[in-house]
Amino acid sequence: MNLRGRNKITPEFNMSSMTDVVFLLLIFFMIASTLAKQLDTIEVKLPQAKGKTENRQSVAVTISAKNRFFIDGKRVGKTSIKGQLLQRLSQQQDRVIVLRAAKTVPIDEVVYVMNIANQNAIKVVLAVDAQ
Repeated sequence: MNLRGRNKITPEFNMSSMTDVVFLLLIFFMIASTLAKQLDTIEVKLPQAKGKTENRQSVAVTISAKNRFFIDGKRVGKTSIKGQLLQRLSQQQDRVIVLRAAKTVPIDEVVYVMNIANQNAIKVVLAVDAQ
């Protein structure tokens, strides 16, 4: 007498659907991580503070440790920074700049850029590294 049932359950596991999901997650996180990076290419050691400063809609003004001025990664002379900044912000609805100054930059240089922003009704956000 044969007592085995008709429905046999096989203990095999199909991995193809799980690998599809893993590859989709891998692609998603690779794309998300590249978009999350800050796109500024100038290495500046920022002061530390609590909070986060990131605004992709604004113009980044960077003052390097060697007192060189950059607007969105392009080097600009100190005397021509006002004209370049106003030209760049004339195309934007919200006039906001992110000021990235190295720790060792004299306060006079930072105040120089902030004074230009004050005179032209430009909002300034000071960039810092998170603590």
